[in-house]
Amino acid sequence: MAYCARVSSPHQENDSYEKLLAYCLEHKHWSVFEMADMTVEIVTSRAISPQILRHRSFQFQEFSQRYAKAQAIETYRPRRQDNKNRQNSLDDLDPSTCAWFDETQKNIAGLAMEKYNEALERGIAKECARVLLPLATQTKLYMKGSVRSWIHYLEIRTLESTQKEHREIAIEIKHIFSERFPAVSKALGWS
Repeated sequence: MAYCARVSSPHQENDSYEKLLAYCLEHKHWSVFEMADMTVEIVTSRAISPQILRHRSFQFQEFSQRYAKAQAIETYRPRRQDNKNRQNSLDDLDPSTCAWFDETQKNIAGLAMEKYNEALERGIAKECARVLLPLATQTKLYMKGSVRSWIHYLEIRTLESTQKEHREIAIEIKHIFSERFPAVSKALGWS
């Protein structure tokens, strides 16, 4: 990124770049951050993947239940709907409600996988049988984007207003980003 930023400079080969990248961030010279990409692998549920796929500045490749057999169904810890903010949930449900939800998830996942596998055994195509699977069915996707896109995504999706399961993914990606782009992370105050 620094090499590209110095395209007009006689010192393009300069190995010192932390201050330059910090300057570019501070002055919102975003084009520099479109010169490098990062791709991550994400394993999540079909309930969360559409939230991720909404970020249109990225390119995606997702596991296809049309071509390959679904392998697992994830479980979620239940949270109570926040009455003041419909985009928020609260982790204060009583243990009996949590136990009921856990048992219900287990029952539904078991039945769904049983009927899905039965459909495949009966010769029903994967692209048809997949309609029997719940949103908690696990998927894998690859997400590729420019450093600029990652900065924006991570600033938004690590906020408390993001669904907890999606936020946890974003926080893990932020760790990866910080390892791969330490100078940018430092300039953003992330490390």
